[in-house]
Amino acid sequence: MGERFLAIGNEAVGWGAFHADCKAFFGYPITPQNEVAEWFALKFPPEGRVFFQAPSETSAINLLFGAGACGVWAMTSTSSPGWSLMQETMSHLSNAELPCVIVLVQRGGPGQGTTRHGQMDYLSVTKGGGHGGYKNIVLAPASVQETHDLMQLAFHLAGKYRNPAIVLSDAVIGLTMEWLEPRSLEFEPLPEKDWAIRGLGLPRI
Repeated sequence: MGERFLAIGNEAVGWGAFHADCKAFFGYPITPQNEVAEWFALKFPPEGRVFFQAPSETSAINLLFGAGACGVWAMTSTSSPGWSLMQETMSHLSNAELPCVIVLVQRGGPGQGTTRHGQMDYLSVTKGGGHGGYKNIVLAPASVQETHDLMQLAFHLAGKYRNPAIVLSDAVIGLTMEWLEPRSLEFEPLPEKDWAIRGLGLPRI
């Protein structure tokens, strides 16, 4: 067993992405997922990885499209109102068959967040909230450790099927503190990204 320490679910998102070899995070602050962006802002730059605070959720998802088109392991995170703003580009990501990961830390629903739980963002996440008949890969953690582990699986499945993968958390899991054991999970090798945009003379990543 590796080192164990107490962490909240939003921090487990970062640790899981780190062990999945994620190279870039684009995000915009919105509760209840602000700790996700805070984790990447603190941890990624010292490791030579990219953290960029976008001016909006729409910008963040479009930055993710650009990184995905270049074959870079990248992700973003948001909450329910921000998820709504991302839907047009979610359609484009699926249409372009670009692998990436989106973490959605849901507020209580319906609407932009109340004290009631009306399936929150479940329908738009599982059925595809943008235009067209696409489907998303959706993984829903039930604990802090599972949040960490499913982040790695999300990157693997996104790469395997060339499709956006969503880790569907919520405010309870995101802000609950439990024991976390960061570790690298093993999956089968993924195909080479021969579809990625590289430009002239650029090496493959």
